[in-house]
Amino acid sequence: MKWRNITSQNSILTALLHPLRSHSPSPLSYAPIFQFLTGLNLLKLGQQVHTHLILHGVYPSSFLGAKMVAMYASSGDINSAVVLFNSVKKNASTLLYNSIIRACAVYGYSQQCVSIFFEMDSVGVRGDYFTFPFVLKSCADLGGVWVGKCVHGKGLRSGLGFDFYFGTSLIDFYVKCGELGDARKMFDEMPVREVASWNALIAGCMRYGMVSGAEELFSWMLEKNIVSWTAMISGYTQNGFAKRAIELFDEMMSDLSNVRPNWVTVMSVLPACAQSSDLDRGRKIHDYATSIGLGSNMSVQTALAAMYAKCGSLSDAEICFRKIPPNKRNLVSWNTMISAYASHGHGTESVSTFNDMIQARVQPDAITFTGLLSGCSHSGLVDTGLNYFNSMKTQHNIEPTHEHYACVVDLLGRCGRPNEAYELALKMPMPPGASIWGALLSASKTYRNLEIAEISAKKLFDLEPENSGNYVVLSNMYAEAGMWREVNNLRDLLKTRGVKKNPGCSWIEIDGKVHMFLGGDKSHPMSDAIYEFLEALPEKMKVLGYVAETTFALHDVSDEEREQSLGSHSEKLAVAFGILCTDSGAIVRVTKNLRICGDCHTVMKFVSRIYEREIVVRDVNRFHHFKNGSCSCGDYW
Repeated sequence: MKWRNITSQNSILTALLHPLRSHSPSPLSYAPIFQFLTGLNLLKLGQQVHTHLILHGVYPSSFLGAKMVAMYASSGDINSAVVLFNSVKKNASTLLYNSIIRACAVYGYSQQCVSIFFEMDSVGVRGDYFTFPFVLKSCADLGGVWVGKCVHGKGLRSGLGFDFYFGTSLIDFYVKCGELGDARKMFDEMPVREVASWNALIAGCMRYGMVSGAEELFSWMLEKNIVSWTAMISGYTQNGFAKRAIELFDEMMSDLSNVRPNWVTVMSVLPACAQSSDLDRGRKIHDYATSIGLGSNMSVQTALAAMYAKCGSLSDAEICFRKIPPNKRNLVSWNTMISAYASHGHGTESVSTFNDMIQARVQPDAITFTGLLSGCSHSGLVDTGLNYFNSMKTQHNIEPTHEHYACVVDLLGRCGRPNEAYELALKMPMPPGASIWGALLSASKTYRNLEIAEISAKKLFDLEPENSGNYVVLSNMYAEAGMWREVNNLRDLLKTRGVKKNPGCSWIEIDGKVHMFLGGDKSHPMSDAIYEFLEALPEKMKVLGYVAETTFALHDVSDEEREQSLGSHSEKLAVAFGILCTDSGAIVRVTKNLRICGDCHTVMKFVSRIYEREIVVRDVNRFHHFKNGSCSCGDYW
């Protein structure tokens, strides 16, 4: 089919070029040629025809000039398009202005697009339904609300008040500029609403967190297309409503819908699977994507790799990444794998992937270095991480951001150099934020540096006063040091500020159903079996050398950790349930909302050895893969 199309194109082009063989070709012969070349990316041939035109003394009319501008713009040569426009605009028409306005808008020359529009208006050339959508797009790209409103007024004076394309463009413009009220007003005043108008407003509501407004609009729609469904699914995902995103995707796949997901829809729902750690659902969506021919789609494979990595299956992520041909891997693909390795504690692989990326001549960006530095931090690659941090500006012309400094502070803190980490925080070119002080507090806890812990915690009390975890960490350190007066002072501060402690919560999915556990939870139907399992564990573990780490059950700790026994932590309950309810040899995957505690980490290693199970725990910071009595983090976490 491809060769047949090429043969057909060559035949048409030969026929169009035939009149130019005469000694005096008609000026009318050139316009169809430039129109045919538009969008085919045959710039060289277009330039040759342009040269032929000049040599035969043909001066482009406004009509011919519009076709030539469109050809140059579609081939990516905007500069030539602008030069040509300026040379023929003396007797310009709406068509000619539209061609250059479209070119500037599509290729990101927003300021030039708006300027040309006002020039067009000043010389008395009237815009039409084709002009205004591109000008409004450029206004939105510039964030020019008042300029856009001026364009809105000119459109109304041009008689486009009832034009569907103009109205939809206005809704999209106001949405992108954050003027959702004006967008809704435009929508309500439209005499006829096409599906694109509904879609634009739904996308706007989702963009600004007005989920219920988007749901209301979606329910009112009599006709929904692929964009409607995808806007809702994407909006749910972006606003953290993973369950709703997946449910709507399922509805779209059912007989209730006559629209089926495409590659954009698939990419929109995969992050929802990652948010909810729903690996089984992610696999089913992967199967669907393959069934509709998306197995070679680079963007879908990248999204699948990200989903698998965030659901704890690094091996599946690697398979998806390797399906992308090396010469087709873009910056997003490389960043996805670098970050995937980092979150699983495979810092060496993050570094190796980064080096492969550089060899492939793909330039890194700020996101690349965030993943890379995080990988070095989680794997103890201190010197390597510092070298990469120092190379950001000198070798790659990337200015380190607060996030990069946070990674380096964490890197130094984890390896036992909290004083250096603290000094770096003080020397930063921007004020240290919560992530910096949080890393310092964590390092101070690990290496028992109470001085830096107090400084860091007090900074965090101001930056994030509602985060109970910071109070708990400092309280634990005071209790361990026997500073009970300070412990009581912290308790009083918690009460005064009305801070509620964040309870530990873990969940596991089995057979498509999510089971959630809180610390000390006995509400689950299988609680008796779960606690019987856990009560039998200590004796089995002690035979192998287990000693409970009671420092994680100090005087003033979180609700979960105040339980009489460390055995009631939520992640232990979830893992016990997983082992009881899955087949021998099946991987147990658990997600926790907080950082896994030291005793739970130790217990998971013993459980993986005793029951010959692989256990994957995703906590707030990273993944831990427990297998044969050891953890992927190498106890460096």
